[in-house]
Amino acid sequence: MLEYLRNAADKTWAKVLMFILIFSFVGWGAAEWIFSGGTRDTTILTIGGETVSVQQFNAEKSKQLSMMTKDQQRLVYTDPIKAGELSQSILQTLTMNQLALNKAKDFGFVVSDKRIANEIRTQYPEFQNQGQFSQVLFDMVLRNSGITEQEFANILRASILRQMAIGSTTVPLKIPDFAVTAAYNARYAKREIQYSVVLFKDFVGAVPTDEQLKDYYAQHPKMLPETRSVSYVFVSANMDKPDEYDAGFKKAQGLEDMIISGETMEHSANKMKAKYVKLPKIARNGNMNDKLITPEIISKIFSLDIGQESELIELKKGFIILRVDDIISEHTAEFESVKKDLIADWKKSQQRKNAYVKANETLLKLNNKEDISGLKKSIITRTEGAPLQVLSSVFAENIGNNILVETSDAFYVVRIVNETAPQMNSKMADTIRKELEKMSLRYTQDDYIQFLKRHYSVKFNEKTFNRFINR
Repeated sequence: MLEYLRNAADKTWAKVLMFILIFSFVGWGAAEWIFSGGTRDTTILTIGGETVSVQQFNAEKSKQLSMMTKDQQRLVYTDPIKAGELSQSILQTLTMNQLALNKAKDFGFVVSDKRIANEIRTQYPEFQNQGQFSQVLFDMVLRNSGITEQEFANILRASILRQMAIGSTTVPLKIPDFAVTAAYNARYAKREIQYSVVLFKDFVGAVPTDEQLKDYYAQHPKMLPETRSVSYVFVSANMDKPDEYDAGFKKAQGLEDMIISGETMEHSANKMKAKYVKLPKIARNGNMNDKLITPEIISKIFSLDIGQESELIELKKGFIILRVDDIISEHTAEFESVKKDLIADWKKSQQRKNAYVKANETLLKLNNKEDISGLKKSIITRTEGAPLQVLSSVFAENIGNNILVETSDAFYVVRIVNETAPQMNSKMADTIRKELEKMSLRYTQDDYIQFLKRHYSVKFNEKTFNRFINR
C-alpha cells in the first residue's frame, strides 16, 4: 500500500488525498499542539500566582481513595454524585494547602534539610526497627509507595510549612466561664407555660361542591413526580472470591457485548442464563422492594436518557447493566384520580379556618389580660413537655409574651409565665465547653481561609478540569 502511494504521489488526485489526510490529523489535535507551542496546559487552579496541576489532583485523589473502604471506592466509580463530591473535596484540600504554602512563603518561613532529616529519623515509626531509624525500611516503604526520597522530602517540607502558616488556627480558643454558663442556662433552662389547645377535629368541615373542589385544586395541585420504567440484567457472583469474581465479570462482559451488538436485554439474559427484570415507575425518592435498586442505583438510573444503557456496574453481589425504557415527566394528577383526597383536604382546611378563628379569640383575651378558664399548665425544656413547634416558639420569645403556634392538627395559644435557671452539672458543663471550643476553632479556621482567599485570588480552570478530570 505504501509503495502504491509513493508511485502515485505525483498525481493530482494523490496530492488531494494527502491534503485531506493531513487536514484530518490537524483536526485531531495537531493544530492544538502547533498553536499552543507543543505543550498542553495541565493547570486546574491558579492561587496567588502559584499553580496546581492535574498531576497534583490525581495524587491527592489516590491519597483520599486509599483511605476509603472498598464499598466507598465502588460508590465513587459507579455514582456520578459521589464522584463529584470527591472531586470537590480534592479541590478544597488542594486550595487550602496552596493558600497555606503561599502564606508561608510570604512570611519567609524556611524548613532546613537538617530538620527534614530529623523528622524522617524520629517521627515515622514505619521507618524504625526496634526504636531506631532503618535505612532499609525507609527505602522499602518509599519504593512500595512509588515515590523517590527527594519527592518524600518535598512532601514533608510542604506539610511542615503549611503547619507553620496555619498551625495557630488549629489551637482551640479558651472559652470564658460566663460563656459556658450562658450556653448551659440557654440549653437546660425550664419555662412554665399556660396554654389552650384548639384542635382542628373539634370543628365541622362542610362537604364541598365540585365547583369549590376544582377551585381548591387549582390553588393546591397535586404533582406526580417523574418516574422511569427500567429493565436490567444481573449476573450474580461472590465478589470476595477471586475465581467467582473473574467468572462473573467475564459472563457480564459477554452480556454487555451482546447488548452493544444490538441484542435485546431479555434475549441476551436468556442466552447467558442471567437474571432479567423489568421495573415500572421508579421514582427518584421512592422505596424499592427490589434489593438491587439502591439509592445509588436510582441515582444512576436518573442520569440516563430514555433508551440508554448504563455501563457495567459492580455491586456487592454481582454485576448489573441498566436500561431506561420510558420516562414519565412530572405532571399534575387528574382531578378525578385525587378527588377523594381533595375532599378530605378541603374539610381539614375548613376545620383549620374555624379553629384559627377560635384560637385568635383566645389569644386576644390573653393579650387583654382577661381571665380564661381551663388553661393548662406545663413545665417545659427545649426538648420535652410540648410539641416541638411549641417548644421552639416558646424559647424564641420573651417571658410574659403570649403567642399562637400551629402544629399539624391544632393551634396552641400559649402564655409564657416564667423561667427557672438549671442546676449546674460539671460534667455537662465540660461537654458544652468542648463544643464551644470546637465551634470557635471552626469559625477561626473558616475566617482565616476566607482571608487567604481574598489575599491570594483563586482561579479555577474549568476547561482543563473537564478535559483531564471530569471526562
